[in-house]
Amino acid sequence: MEMKKRISLELRNRTPAEVEELVVDNCRTSDGEVEGLTDDFKELEFLSMVNVGLISLAKLPSLPKLRKLELSDNNISGHLETLSEKCPNLTYLNLSGNKIKGLNNVEALQNLKNLKSLDLFNCEITTLEEYRESIFELLPQVTYLDGFDQEDNEAPDSEADDDDEEGEDGGEVGLSYLMKERIQDEEDDDDYAEEEEEEEKAGVKGEKRKRDAEDEGEEEEDDDDD
Repeated sequence: MEMKKRISLELRNRTPAEVEELVVDNCRTSDGEVEGLTDDFKELEFLSMVNVGLISLAKLPSLPKLRKLELSDNNISGHLETLSEKCPNLTYLNLSGNKIKGLNNVEALQNLKNLKSLDLFNCEITTLEEYRESIFELLPQVTYLDGFDQEDNEAPDSEADDDDEEGEDGGEVGLSYLMKERIQDEEDDDDYAEEEEEEEKAGVKGEKRKRDAEDEGEEEEDDDDD
C-alpha cells in the first residue's frame, strides 16, 4: 500500500490537526521520500515509518511537537539535518537497520538539543572502534544509545512510565485502579473471614472429638470399677 493511501486510512475521519500519533509501518513510498505528510499534522507527537523504503527525509514536513520518531529498517544514509529543522523537539530517534556508516552521518543530530535516546542498532556505524564512546562524545545530549547509557544501564520502559503517570494523575485510570484495589481488599477480607470460620469449626470439631474420647475413657473406668 502506498504511504499516501495508508495515511488517509489512518486519519479515520479526523483532520490532520487532530492526530497525535501516526503509524504507517510497512507501507511503500514511490520514490524513497516521505509522502502524504503535511504541515497540517502540527499536533503530531509520535510518528512511526518502519520499513517503508525511505532513502531521504528531505520532504519531511514541519512537525514542531514531534517527540518520538521511528525510522528503523529503511535505507537512510545521512542528510539528517532535516530533523533538527523540522522536528526540533525530538527526544527519541530510532534509526536502527539503516545505512548509517560513519560519525559524519550523525553529526547533524548535534542540533537536536532535546534528543535523549538514539538507536543505531544494525547500522554499519556500530562496527566502528570505540563506537559508543564516540557517539556519546559527539552527541553529549544523548543519554541512551541503543537502549543503554554510558554505564550500561538499560533505558526505562517509556510505556510503563506513561502508565505510571496516568495513574498518578488520578483520572479515570487512577479511579478504576482504586476501585480494583478496594474490590480486591474486600475479597481478601472475605477470604480471611472464611478461613477464620473454617478454623473455628475445625477447633470445635477437635474439642468435640477430645471430649468424646475423654467421655469414653471415663465410661471404661466406671466399667472397670464394677
